[in-house]
Amino acid sequence: MTKDEVLAEFRDAGALLEGHFILSSGLRSPVFLQKMFIFQDPVRTERLCKALAEKAQAAFGTIDVVVSPAVGGIVPGYETARHLGAKAIFVEREDGRFRLRRGFEIPEGARVLMVEDIITTGLSSRECIAAIREHPGTLVGAACLIDRSGGSASIGVDLVSLAQLDIPTYSPDALPPELAAIPATKPGSRGLKA
Repeated sequence: MTKDEVLAEFRDAGALLEGHFILSSGLRSPVFLQKMFIFQDPVRTERLCKALAEKAQAAFGTIDVVVSPAVGGIVPGYETARHLGAKAIFVEREDGRFRLRRGFEIPEGARVLMVEDIITTGLSSRECIAAIREHPGTLVGAACLIDRSGGSASIGVDLVSLAQLDIPTYSPDALPPELAAIPATKPGSRGLKA
């Protein structure tokens, strides 16, 4: 699947938004990728994750276990694992740190792939990788649908993505005038109140 085909999937799903957005990192951006609009469509999700599985397998070989960060990584992690013929598990926050819970285990000798949805700064990926490394098994690499850092996010392992974008981000006190003129919205899930 080409970068243009991946972006077409996001556009067609209404998941490529333009405006002034507050990202989960606190940074601001003129573009937001609302991946949940992708994940509400099982057929679209399958197309993207099948392509991601093929790319990950070509880069890393056989995968036994896919580990993803909850909540956003669960759907692409599961669907990518399905196409890899691998087990799908996820980490969750406990006392502020990602950990395997629910009886999930990584067996000794297992070849592990970390799968994310969208990578911007790489923080949640690094936290997920740190949790994976607390268990036996061999972390072979990471995969994501879109790397919006343009390849600059360092996560500590080799990363493959379906599309690499260089979408600018800004600290709230260093916005360009055209972005500062638009009211900011926070469309992501972090910080949602019940």
